[in-house]
Amino acid sequence: MDIIKISPKGFAANTYLLTADGMNAVAIDAAQPRVFIDAAQQGLNVRYVLLTHGHFDHTGGCAALQRAGAKIGCLKGEEEIALRQNLGNGTTPPFTIDFTFTDGEELELCWMRFFVLATPGHTAGSASFIVLADSKEGAPERALFTGDTLFRGDVGRTDFPTGSEEALKKSLQRLSTIDGDCPVYPGHGANTTIAFEKKYNRWMQC
Repeated sequence: MDIIKISPKGFAANTYLLTADGMNAVAIDAAQPRVFIDAAQQGLNVRYVLLTHGHFDHTGGCAALQRAGAKIGCLKGEEEIALRQNLGNGTTPPFTIDFTFTDGEELELCWMRFFVLATPGHTAGSASFIVLADSKEGAPERALFTGDTLFRGDVGRTDFPTGSEEALKKSLQRLSTIDGDCPVYPGHGANTTIAFEKKYNRWMQC
């Protein structure tokens, strides 16, 4: 499994392109319209977009990818926020939600397995994903994508509509039970690991 991180230009989230075969990809949080071009330059056809939540800085590239054939999914209950066209100072080109998923669901997309974790707090419908794929050596590769639930050394805000600090704390407790060496790919900033966050992130020590 290859993970290609597209860092934002200006204010937006990280986008991650995941591919097992080097041709078909799943995007996590298509943050900006240029994601479509960046994927094409990598020789990738983005077939699915999984949203960690619906804020505009995570969805700005959904319309361009959907026009090219990608299916857009979010946690059930997050559709209203995901489809809202304006939030804060951002404007999101119109797109639709093609499918939803629920806590504990396993999605098999492009020869990778995505385990859905409902991690409310930043929004009520925030989700994280544990992704498994077979490596060239035969052992499964694993990665955790946390959106704005968990950052390196920090966490997402809870003062937006449907946010809850109490819910976020419970979500962080849930993430803390994942094996410590699991790499974490957050919605903003640098990559990290569960072990690092449990040691240095005060929010993970509550």
